[in-house]
Amino acid sequence: MNAVIVFVVFLLFLLFTILKVLREYERGVIFLLGKFYKVKGPGLIVVVPFLQQMVKVSLRTVVMDVPPQDIITQDNVTVKVNAVIYFRVVDPEQAIIEVEDFLYATSQLAQTTLRSVLGQSSLDDLLSKRDEINQHLQRVIDEQTEPWGVKVANVEVKNVDLPQEMQRALAKQAEAERERRAKVIHAQGEFEASQKISEAADIIGAHPPALQLRFLQTMLDISVDKSTTTFFPFPLEIFEFLNKQKPKE
Repeated sequence: MNAVIVFVVFLLFLLFTILKVLREYERGVIFLLGKFYKVKGPGLIVVVPFLQQMVKVSLRTVVMDVPPQDIITQDNVTVKVNAVIYFRVVDPEQAIIEVEDFLYATSQLAQTTLRSVLGQSSLDDLLSKRDEINQHLQRVIDEQTEPWGVKVANVEVKNVDLPQEMQRALAKQAEAERERRAKVIHAQGEFEASQKISEAADIIGAHPPALQLRFLQTMLDISVDKSTTTFFPFPLEIFEFLNKQKPKE
């Protein structure tokens, strides 16, 4: 009886050791006597004890924060920049064989690439061309992680911390730009208004009765307001008559 119990326990232990269950997003890299054998999974797989060893690899997308990096831009401005990188394993064999720790390696590569790429950009480009810089970072990092079986899907620069004096300088620059635009818009409005006034003067000059109608309209508008000032219309022809009667010197 004791022998049967021992046999059953040994059999259960053997089955537990041999049979492995891998989830849908997991793969098992199998080594046979130290040499690569195959990639198995997902589902129920068999791993022969003492002869085969398995290393699990997750195929899910990894979201990794890149720590803040001190960067000197192309125009000699020191900034602190951090980013986030999205990547996943597409070849479990290469991810285990070609690099010791693909997570750590990708993190270090992202940090060095961030300093290298952003150091070649000016501060204005870093602030205004964020999408182009993100795409450039993604291409550079992806090319270097490809031999590891790692695919970099996206890289996003999160924060760009500027020194206090640079923040004040940018604020003054933005204020000056707003004032310039306001002056340009005001000048454009004055120019358009002068054009309309000139066109109105030409129309009134071609049609003298229009001036009288405009004068009467102005009198009507003034009469609506509660004002103690009284205006009397004075025909402009009298000024022309008096001007003709003025003796010539």
